[in-house]
Amino acid sequence: MIKFSDYAHGAPYTGIGSRETPEEILLIMRQLAARLARVGYILRSGAAEGADSAFEAGARDADGSMEIYLPWKGFNQNGSAFTSPSLEASQLASRIHPAWPNLSHGARKLHARNAHQVLGIGLKTPSAFVVCWTRDMAICRDECSSATGGTGTAIKIASDHGIPVLNMARPSNLEFLLDYLGETAPQRERQEA
Repeated sequence: MIKFSDYAHGAPYTGIGSRETPEEILLIMRQLAARLARVGYILRSGAAEGADSAFEAGARDADGSMEIYLPWKGFNQNGSAFTSPSLEASQLASRIHPAWPNLSHGARKLHARNAHQVLGIGLKTPSAFVVCWTRDMAICRDECSSATGGTGTAIKIASDHGIPVLNMARPSNLEFLLDYLGETAPQRERQEA
């Protein structure tokens, strides 16, 4: 597991996940993002409904720094200045997504912005870690499947760059994050462990 204290003040992290993230996990994501913002972490996310929005709300609650990468200007009414993924981000995503030629222009932009969420605006400043929730509990390239959804692109990029991924659908990862927050796992999660 990672040690949050091992990273420099002002280090970026990626907070993302499924639009279908359970409500109780969204609440924990918001608390986690606020806590990380208070100790100086910079949130990178993508303004999608669900997990992304929960992380962004938490960082905002604590007046934290954020890099919110949008696939296009005005996505989900978000006013972030980080719009339109770079050509390099699109090229990276095209090498990762198994059905890139079949994706619509919009879907390609959504996947390309995932590269920025993990590697920053110039794709040269990797996040310290990724926190996410996906139904299949994936934390590396080999565990990603169609059930991972769009978050799989970010997980694969993180995996390829040696960036740790904490998937809150995994009971052990959830327990670790709850310990950091000083909380206890929801009853349902403890029974799955």
